[in-house]
Parts: sequence; C-alpha cells; structure tokens
Amino acid sequence: MRQSSLVVVANRLPIDDSIAPDGACEWRRSPGGLVSALHPLLRHAPATWVGWAGGTGPAPALPDVDGVRLCAVPLTADDLRDHYEGFANATLWPLYHDAVEQPQHHRRWWEAYQRVNRRFAEAAAAVAEPGAVVWVQDYHLHLVPGMLRDLRPDLRIGFFLHVPFPPPELFMQLPRRAELLRGMLGADLVGFQRVQAAHNFAQLVVKVLGLPATDRRIGVGDRVVRIGAFPVSIDTAEMAALAARPDVAARAQRLRQDLGRPERVILSVDRMDYTKGIEQRLKAYSELLAAGHVKVRDTVLVQVAVPSRERVGQYQVLRERVEREVGRINGEFGRVGEPAIHYLTQPFDRAELAALYRVADVMAVTPLRDGMNLVAKEYVAARVDDAGALLLSEFAGAAAELPQAYLVNPHDLEGLKEGLLAALRAAPADVAERMRAMRAHLHTHDIRAWARSYLTALNDTGALVERLTSGGESARLPAQPGRSAARADHRG
Repeated sequence: MRQSSLVVVANRLPIDDSIAPDGACEWRRSPGGLVSALHPLLRHAPATWVGWAGGTGPAPALPDVDGVRLCAVPLTADDLRDHYEGFANATLWPLYHDAVEQPQHHRRWWEAYQRVNRRFAEAAAAVAEPGAVVWVQDYHLHLVPGMLRDLRPDLRIGFFLHVPFPPPELFMQLPRRAELLRGMLGADLVGFQRVQAAHNFAQLVVKVLGLPATDRRIGVGDRVVRIGAFPVSIDTAEMAALAARPDVAARAQRLRQDLGRPERVILSVDRMDYTKGIEQRLKAYSELLAAGHVKVRDTVLVQVAVPSRERVGQYQVLRERVEREVGRINGEFGRVGEPAIHYLTQPFDRAELAALYRVADVMAVTPLRDGMNLVAKEYVAARVDDAGALLLSEFAGAAAELPQAYLVNPHDLEGLKEGLLAALRAAPADVAERMRAMRAHLHTHDIRAWARSYLTALNDTGALVERLTSGGESARLPAQPGRSAARADHRG
C-alpha cells in the first residue's frame, strides 16, 4: 500500500460491513460517533485509515472511499472475543463510564489487547511516510502510541480519547494501569473531551509512574508530552443544509402525520448501551403518563435504540429489559393505533435522521455518562427553524458547551421528570432563544474547528492545517521528524 502523510488509526474502518458486487463501499455513518466526527475532515486530505473491517479472518483488500485509502487489520475470532468484547468493552468501557456496570478482568483479555494493539501499530508504521502524522483514536488502542514510537520514532503521534477518562480512584482498579498510561504517553499530544479528563490523566501519571506533570505537560525522559481538552464536534453546516432541504422538511411533515399529529413529539436516538440512560428515561416517561402529566393522544415518545455489541452478555440483557419495559408501557398506556412509545431498532440514513430531528419538539439526550454525545449537537444543527428543546444530561460532555439546554441529572428520577416537563411546556420564545444561542456556538465550534485546534497543537503548522480543515484543496502534511509537541502552545 502507498504511504500517507496523515494516518488515522481506529478500531473500525468507516465503511459498511458489506461491499457491493461492483466492489464499491460507502462510509458508515451512525448516529454520532467517531466516523461522523472525522469524515468531513478526511474527505479533504490525502489520508489512510487503519482499522478493522468487521468479521474475522484475513484482512480484505478494500477500495479507496472518498479518496481515503483503507488499510484493514485482521482479527481472529479469539481477538474479537478477548480484545474487543473483552478488555475493550467489558473492562475499559464500564470503568471509563463511572463503573455503571461492574468491570471484568481476565488475563487472557489483556494478552489479546496487547496482541491486537501491536498489530495495529505495525500496520500504521507500514503505511506512514517518513515524518508523517499518525492520529490514534480511542480506548481500544491505548497501547498503540507507545508501540508506534518504538517502531517509528520519526513520526508525530497524536492520541485522542473520545470517551470519558475516569478519576484516579476508578482507574487505579485496573491491574494493568501503568502499561496503559505508558502506552498513551507514546504520543506527542494526548487529547481529551473535557479539561477534567486531562486533569485526571495528569494526576495518574504522577501517582502511578512518578513522572513530572501539570494539566498541560508531562515530562517523559527527554520528551515533553502535551495534554489538553479538545471537545469534538460535527459538520454543523452539512447537517444544517441537510435539514433545510425541501425533501427533508416534507419528510418531517409526513413523519408527524404518521405519528398521529400529536401536539408534542419527544425523540431519543441512542446506541443500545447501558451508559445511555435508556431505562431511566423510560421509567421517567412512564411515571409522567401514570400521573397524567403527559397524555398519549397529545404526546408521543420515539425511541431509536440501535443494537450494539450484541454478542456481549450485558448488552443482550439490556436489550431484553428495554424491550420488556417498552411493551409494558405500551400495554398499560397505549391505545389501538396510538402507542405511547414508538420503538425502533434499525439505523437511519442521514436524511431520515435529519427529518426526525426536525419533527422532534423535545430531544431527550440523557446518558448516565458520555464523552461528548454528538447526537445532541446534530439536533441543534438541524433545527434551522430555531425551534425544538434539547433535554441534556449534565454528564454528557456536550453539556459544558451547550448550557442553554434543559440540563438534568439522569440519576435523579424526579429531576429528570421535572426537566422533561419543563422542556415540553416551555414557551416558544424561550425555546427559540436557547436554540439560537446553541446554534451560534456550534457555528464557530464545528468539526473543522476541532480538527484545526488539535492538529495545530500536534503539528505546529497552522497555515497547512487551515487548508486541511477548510474544505478546500487537498494538502499534504510535511515531514517534521524530531519536532516536540511542547512547541505548540494550545490552551484547551
């Protein structure tokens, strides 16, 4: 494979699992998430994306997608079970999300995590030009920066964590805590969603590794590793343009008609995950129905819950509980032709999702813990009419940027109910004022601003990054062997 000056390394390749008979494949755009964040950037840069293509067995040869070269990393059935479903999603994921579920620890999982991280690092080393920028993404690949630095010390390496980073008292539970920290410190720049996460990381580096650290810089031998907060965002203009299309507006009208023309539509769009607060949200809605504060004929809840990690036992149990609760609520409060909850588990394309955003009077985004939650930002961007109320968890990263939302503590059932009622009953003028303020923020803090902030701090080549993130002509990142991340003075 040809070498690239920009290499993105992530657990998954950003494509559909299936490839058409003519060999074509498309970007996999799920609600929120990594692909939605990086897709707009990489369309305008000559880049290679290193990741798993889905499935097990030999890595497939894949065509370029939107000019991005794809490098598939193979996983065996054991890798999938022990690395992805095991250490990544049954050990790290619950621990990083406040231990909402009890993290599990198995030695063979750690062995698989090391093995797979090594495979990703070797693949990235093979496709990176001399002095290239390699941007490693998320908790599946904590060890890759350190491994990659050993293999290719000429590279400039960035690491970005999309999920929350836990406080020291939680992270200290990990049997392999020192190895994970050292792996991340292989990067020149370690980025987090929130300032508190960077602070947690700095505290742990001092406590576990005994390294000199502040909330912005860490000394690692003769290197200085930069750390900071870089809140990820969306392509605001793309979502706004999509939502403003006449066919999307017409589809929103048809959706409201299909829902029975209720006075209020509440929408939630989540992956089926125990961190998303789906059960708490359903219980709050059920109690509002029981108390008569919400009536089925006037209000309807549309819950989109796309299945996730279906081979993991905790997720199977969660889906069964959610579906049982939806059935109970519809059986108790629904009428013929008027369900209390419209429950959908299929993914939606971007246009259909934009239409759902346009029809929703209240968008309920109430995770128990979330690194950012891009669905909340997509909803705001889609409300080109300045209507719609955003009900947002205080424990989503987006809450720090969107304080005009109706903020709630999803662990507090009474507070969640009160917040939902406040959003449903808010005066149109108040809703519009809040939405205008949130839209103004997203206009200046979009995906390109995020990429520009991070890559400028990593690269110290502001003019070139401007070309890379402006949507203009393609740009090549120059080789910069030996440059220290400390040279850039990002103030996240």
